[in-house]
Amino acid sequence: MDLLIVEDVMLLLLDDESGSPAGAGTLHYSLGGALLVDLALAGRIEVGRKGVTVVDGPPTGDPLLDDALAQVAEKRRGVHPLLFVLGQGLSERVVERLAERGLVRRETRKVLGLFRTTTWPAEDARHEAELRDQLKRVLVDGEQPDARAAAIISLLNAINVLYIVLDDLPWRAVAKRASEIQQGEWVSDPATQAVMTTNAAVIASAAAAASTAAATAAANS
Repeated sequence: MDLLIVEDVMLLLLDDESGSPAGAGTLHYSLGGALLVDLALAGRIEVGRKGVTVVDGPPTGDPLLDDALAQVAEKRRGVHPLLFVLGQGLSERVVERLAERGLVRRETRKVLGLFRTTTWPAEDARHEAELRDQLKRVLVDGEQPDARAAAIISLLNAINVLYIVLDDLPWRAVAKRASEIQQGEWVSDPATQAVMTTNAAVIASAAAAASTAAATAAANS
């Protein structure tokens, strides 16, 4: 099944049983970052000192990517503000796409008989299981990651949910391996280097957002 990185990240963040996402406090940043990496993987953006710019080309044919390209093209922004712009309302669009593919299902109920809440538990977990197996081979067995796997691992590690998403791994070794992948020293081909340059900027912004959210939660507890 050919999913975008942002869809794979959303699928991994959703708990299969409860249908609620891990890292909810920074979800718009993490999904916005994943979408930005999707654009980099498609060769449609460049990240420079003055911000993110669109690389000329025809529409991608994917409404999510084309809408994101239009937002990037509105004006030159840095990565951090752009993640916020791209992330607004993105989770709803992504889970709807996952539901259309039959990977999750919508469950709506009332809390205390008053407040309506919607969750997205797993419907068909086969693709997610294959993705988890790939990430485990990279993190535990030392398999060389492709740009997609490296971007997913790096982003989940940056927002401190990798240990939640993959909760049955030897974490000391996994943390070291995830940091190595995040640094991108394994990259050799130019196309992957361009993706990982974007990814590096994304994870720096996402990590800062996660730290701020954690500090705010601690102050309010």
